Amino acid sequence: MSKPIIKLVNAETGEEIEREMNNDEFAQHQADLQEAIDKQNYKAEKEASKAALLIKLGITADEAALLLS
Repeated sequence: MSKPIIKLVNAETGEEIEREMNNDEFAQHQADLQEAIDKQNYKAEKEASKAALLIKLGITADEAALLLS
């Protein structure tokens, strides 16, 4: 599997270099992707739990907000 390409730009000279990520950069990239997936899954689980609780209580989200205000 080839690694993603990164682009480095020297702001002073305008020189541009494109290359594959090195092992450390690729490992960090993979970790960042996994963290984003984990956050997305956590948010989805939280929303599903919230919806299930509202159904169990037989109230809407607006009614729950009124109870908590």
